[in-house]
Order: sequence, then C-alpha cells, then structure tokens
Amino acid sequence: MLDAHGTPEIDLATWTFEVEGLIENPQKWSLDEFMQLPAVRVYADFHCVTRWSRLDNVWSGVSARELARVVGVKPEARFVLALAYDYGWTTNVPLEFFLKEDSLFAWSHDGQPIPTEHGGPVRLIIPQLYAWKSAKWVKGVRFLEHDQAGYWEEGGYHMRGVPWGPGDGERFRRA
Repeated sequence: MLDAHGTPEIDLATWTFEVEGLIENPQKWSLDEFMQLPAVRVYADFHCVTRWSRLDNVWSGVSARELARVVGVKPEARFVLALAYDYGWTTNVPLEFFLKEDSLFAWSHDGQPIPTEHGGPVRLIIPQLYAWKSAKWVKGVRFLEHDQAGYWEEGGYHMRGVPWGPGDGERFRRA
C-alpha cells in the first residue's frame, strides 16, 4: 500500500471527524453519527501519481458538498486542508475541487467497507485530482483562506495535483 508512515491504529469506538476553520457551524461526529449523514454513490476513476490508475470504481459515503452545506462555508474560504490519523499527515485541496459533484468522504468501495490498509474506515476521494489528495484515514477538514502545503506538497509534489495535461500533469512542482 502507498502511504507515508504505514497504517495507523484507529480505535473505531473513539474515531471522530471534525470540521473547523472558515465555517459557520463547526461540527464533530462519531463514526456512527458520520455514517448517518445522507449517503451518495459516485462512479469514478482513481489515478495515482506513481503512474497507475484504477478505472470504474463505485464509492459510497457523504458528499463533500453536503458536508460543506451542513457546516456553512464562509465566502473567504478558498482551500481545504484534509487531516488524517496518519501521524499528523495532511493534504491541501482547492475548494473548487473539494466541491466537485464526485468528491466525497467514502466508507465503502465497490460495495465493501474500505479496509484499514486502504484508508478505512473513511477516506476522502477527490477523483479529479491525483490520489495523494484523497486522504486515507481522514479525521477532519479545515477550511482556509490561503493555501497550505500538506505532507507530500512540502516534499515537492504539486500544490494542486491535476492528472491531465502536458507530460504527467501536475505531479511535481516545477523549479
């Protein structure tokens, strides 16, 4: 599995998901509460920066748009920082991609719960961007006015990560 530090141990009984930052209604849910949010199914491909893709995935979970609606995103928010249980791991996502129709916090993949080694119980899925933006073991998001580099971005990966374009798209920052 591709990750920065290995699979973290997550106690499902104490798992929480918290939304903070430039929002009107900060929220914190337990796993049971989070899974009671309105669910969607998304059919989307998944592209890894290491040059492989998995086509025709069916993800189920809560849409990022729904989550943004519930918390009331303030107009000055332009970016989202995804926070993970993976030892402080983060990734940044431009708000325009976070709010795409196919972006979601998934708890199932192809009809099965997402296994821990693939980011379960819940992982962020942003199909329009490279997979490192689809944070595994997600524990919350923070809405920001200014972009903030996450783990891989600090290491030289592109701040946006669009897979399409010249060469390999936006894999790495250009010097």
